[in-house]
Amino acid sequence: RAAWKALKARAGNMDLLVALGTSAGYGLSVYLLFAHAGHAMADHLYFEASAVVITLVLLGKWLETRAKRQTTEAIRALNALRPEVARVRRPTGEIELPVAQVLAGDLIVIRPGERVPVDGEVLEGSSQIDESLITGESLPVAKHAGDKVTGGSVNAEGLLVVRTIAVGAESTLSRIVRLVESAQARKAPIQRLVDRVSEVFVPIVLGVALLTLLGWGLTSGDWTQAILNAVAVLVI
Repeated sequence: RAAWKALKARAGNMDLLVALGTSAGYGLSVYLLFAHAGHAMADHLYFEASAVVITLVLLGKWLETRAKRQTTEAIRALNALRPEVARVRRPTGEIELPVAQVLAGDLIVIRPGERVPVDGEVLEGSSQIDESLITGESLPVAKHAGDKVTGGSVNAEGLLVVRTIAVGAESTLSRIVRLVESAQARKAPIQRLVDRVSEVFVPIVLGVALLTLLGWGLTSGDWTQAILNAVAVLVI
């Protein structure tokens, strides 16, 4: 299907190249199998080559899809780490607000065992913060007044008052999610290189196959052999 879409778009890519080669090899093998039944044509049959190429390509695409699915699950898990509400200190007392309504500069009170709802700077208190979701470090990190904390990390023991620095899309966790999603949407460098090469290589292969067909057919008059030679070019 991808090869057909590329053909309609008049663009060459790896899918079109694989589809042409394997289809030509399979078609040539079927013709030789029936046209030369009983003769020793084993060296000119490409059934196993076509099957192996298709299998490897499909295996690669399955692995790529599996990796993307795991990445999507990781993104979902990261999003689940963000608290939905924050305890904001106001002149009248502490109130709970949705994190989306918290503004830069607001004072957030974080009790022991709670997740840090925003990126901020510690103003009061000291504690141990579990930042393993960001750094991968399993041991808690000591935090005191003046230290930075990251939204989504866990306050282990002490009461903290944090001045908000970044919320929403500007938080560290949100930027990590965006980077992962961006990396997931992009092609690997080698895949982009192959597609660029295919854009030039596929038309060249088709041109050589067409020249082989016309040259052999017009020169010898044997159009059957000319077609076989042209197909052989695509297979090779």
